[in-house]
Amino acid sequence: MPAYVISELQVRDPVAFDRYRTLAAASIARHGGRYLVRGGAVAAAEGGPAPAMLVIVEFPTAEQLRLWYASADYAEALAFRDQALSRRLLFVEGVTIEAPGASSESAGD
Repeated sequence: MPAYVISELQVRDPVAFDRYRTLAAASIARHGGRYLVRGGAVAAAEGGPAPAMLVIVEFPTAEQLRLWYASADYAEALAFRDQALSRRLLFVEGVTIEAPGASSESAGD
């Protein structure tokens, strides 16, 4: 089942942010992750103010997400994080949705 990293962030230093983003993107790719949202326009439809920037990354499993976050190659990016940005980081487990008409039981049972 997929798992997601949701990051609400504010850039502090554009130069450090570019370095962080480059290193983070490479580590995400090496760990099977892929960007779904990467800094597009954000509009709050309800609730509080919208974050300055939103990033959503999908990993095939929660285990792969956690391995990425604890990895040595992501640690390289983290060395730039505090200078580059402030953020709120969330890990969310996804759900598997069956196609319409699909059955979780095998045929012939």
